[in-house]
Amino acid sequence: MARPRAEQPTPGELELLKVLWDLGRPATVREVLEAANSQQEKPRAYTSVMSLLNVMTDKGLLKRSPHGRAFAYEPESPREQTLRSLLGETLQRAYDGSAFLLVSHLLDQSSPSVGELDAIRDLLDRYESRPPAQDPKGGEACPPKRSRRPKG
Repeated sequence: MARPRAEQPTPGELELLKVLWDLGRPATVREVLEAANSQQEKPRAYTSVMSLLNVMTDKGLLKRSPHGRAFAYEPESPREQTLRSLLGETLQRAYDGSAFLLVSHLLDQSSPSVGELDAIRDLLDRYESRPPAQDPKGGEACPPKRSRRPKG
């Protein structure tokens, strides 16, 4: 029995989504290939990128439009929306909805700098003081705020 396709992007698909988000415009297979290969040691083949972009289009992760004799691809959703969805799925599947467990594992894995910890504290302070969210899936990302403590 065939494994059902996941709605969320695989690691390889996410890599190509990041390329497209960074480009900020529709791009051909060749343009995606060149941008992706400039960021890694082992280059991908043209046909591999083309196949992955087509699979991503079938999954609804990308839009495809004619561009001369080729196609141009662009993300179906903005970066923030996709990342929020990925995190929400991880939160539910791996952490049973526990923000505490997710954040504690994240801090253990990432070893944030003092500056990052200050920014996280500021983010928590702003989160506590904001009105209850109207959208249960979360709103826009909080904008970065300068730290309240001097660094040094």
